[in-house]
Amino acid sequence: MRGRTASFPSSPPSGASPGSSACRPAGQAAVDAGGAGQAINFWRYLLNSIIVATLVTVGQVFFSAMAAYAFARLRWRHRDKVFTFFLMGLMIPSIFTLLPNFVLIKELGLVDTLLGIALPTMLMTPFAVFFLRQFFLGISREVEEAALVDGASKIRVFFQLIIPMSSAPIATLSILTYIAAWNDYFWPLMVSYTDKSRVLTVGLGVFKSQTPQTGPDWAGLMAATLVAALPMLLLFAAFAKRIVNSIGFSGIK
Repeated sequence: MRGRTASFPSSPPSGASPGSSACRPAGQAAVDAGGAGQAINFWRYLLNSIIVATLVTVGQVFFSAMAAYAFARLRWRHRDKVFTFFLMGLMIPSIFTLLPNFVLIKELGLVDTLLGIALPTMLMTPFAVFFLRQFFLGISREVEEAALVDGASKIRVFFQLIIPMSSAPIATLSILTYIAAWNDYFWPLMVSYTDKSRVLTVGLGVFKSQTPQTGPDWAGLMAATLVAALPMLLLFAAFAKRIVNSIGFSGIK
């Protein structure tokens, strides 16, 4: 779905009077109808948003699950102290990490790429590790010890025992992460400059800023915003009960 594009014919159609709407330029007709006469590459932005949100969700859930397993089930020196220090990251506002992340992405040559948008939150976040660790702590150690006695390694226990038993909180975390990545705006705005890497939230902001004399195309902007928000609304509505139940359960040791 591309937006309204300006098109100016060199001469009016045959048989059309000079004052009729048929001889007006297409862009001017859109402006007269209340639009802005501008375009939005909606499907490209939508595809970029899906790719970025999927990369962030898959990477963050996978690596956070491994970190949570190490903090919850493995025994190593100063484990609890390291976890407390790790949780202090929750007290750091994300705005403070924007400049260091931008410098890192620039040095890696990933500016104006989808990977550059996804990378800062693709590995793990303190909230995701804390969320999964709380659930892992509630899993019976007898089940894990029985698997180890049968000859299973820690890696096999993690992938074939812990992960299947934690499908509910992992699904909940995936939904929350996907929604957060989908709605992110400021970081993608910093590192994306062209249509090849712009996500939907940034694309809508650029479309709104294309203001001719008549002002923004509010009708087109609201329609695109509704289409952009609808998948997340349906996703949350479908899994709202599971999300609330998993959050409540994960907060109890």
